[in-house]
Amino acid sequence: MIDRRQFLGAAGATLLVPGLPACSGTEQKLAAGVPASPFDKESTAEEVTEGLDLTGKLAVVTGCTSGIGFETMRVLALRGAHVVGTSRSLERAQAACRRVVGITSPAQLDLGDFDSVARCADDILTLRSPIDMLICNAGYRGGGNERQLIDGVEKHFVINHLGHFILVNRLLARLYVSEQGRVVTVSSRTAYRDAPPRGILFDDLGMAGEYSDSLAYGHSKLANALFSLKLAELLRGTRMTSNALHPGVISTELSRNLNPLTRFAWDAYVKMAGKTTEQGAATTCYVATSPALGSVSGEFFEDCQAVTIEDEGHIHNGAMADRLLETSIELTQDWLVEFREPKAEDFKLRRMDQNQ
Repeated sequence: MIDRRQFLGAAGATLLVPGLPACSGTEQKLAAGVPASPFDKESTAEEVTEGLDLTGKLAVVTGCTSGIGFETMRVLALRGAHVVGTSRSLERAQAACRRVVGITSPAQLDLGDFDSVARCADDILTLRSPIDMLICNAGYRGGGNERQLIDGVEKHFVINHLGHFILVNRLLARLYVSEQGRVVTVSSRTAYRDAPPRGILFDDLGMAGEYSDSLAYGHSKLANALFSLKLAELLRGTRMTSNALHPGVISTELSRNLNPLTRFAWDAYVKMAGKTTEQGAATTCYVATSPALGSVSGEFFEDCQAVTIEDEGHIHNGAMADRLLETSIELTQDWLVEFREPKAEDFKLRRMDQNQ
């Protein structure tokens, strides 16, 4: 039985940030102790990475075929990184990689199929390279308010959280041997605006008691944010970091499942108040690459700034993050690997793109 220590090779103490009760209204301010960014909501992914040389770095981007996932892959490759881009369809991942200038490798990953997650991780490990950036970007958003289950657990929670949970576990040792491995989780503002008022529904992960697509999506995004913060705590004392982010309001393929009327209203709102795809990928690329954030971990970013969300939601709820870790381990036990302290030879893994 894998426990929290074996998952990460570290003790799982409670998060230092106290839990916050859910209530109305959102007050947001810059997080203390984190360097202020010169970028904002208008910045693009190319702008936030301008001047960076990522040659020799390996990045993994889940959900690479469109939207901010594709733009993230494109810009990281443009700056010299070798990017593994994943998709449920290997053919679509291959097509996306062909559109990118730079070094890319396509991989098949179905986050709703844990065997697929394990195979994808194993395929990435064959590259024999440290992983510098693991960007958990792929996501699912239903649109018909019809509850769907995968092995008794609500579909959004499985795909958006549990699939990435397994992937992080199985790739963690390669992040460990990087000079500075970063796990970047694309969460959402819905994590504190649309999630259930009582937070993670540990006693009803199938959401039989209360369900809507927006509630289920917010529930899964809250899980993303909580796991990112818990992971940061467990990574203390290593060279690895973990941060979550809200990319902004963007029209992406996530909206493809919405009913026609809702999608029309959503697209109209995005045109009025949203971001372009290039702007939407900026915060992801900034958190994944900025030299100023080398030791920053456990933060939540919006518009390229680390922010503190006051008086709303549960994204800083340490007790809930602890329980989520335990529950996630129980649900994915058969697909997890025990963290092994790397051996000396692991630090000599070759950089694939430097040996081509």
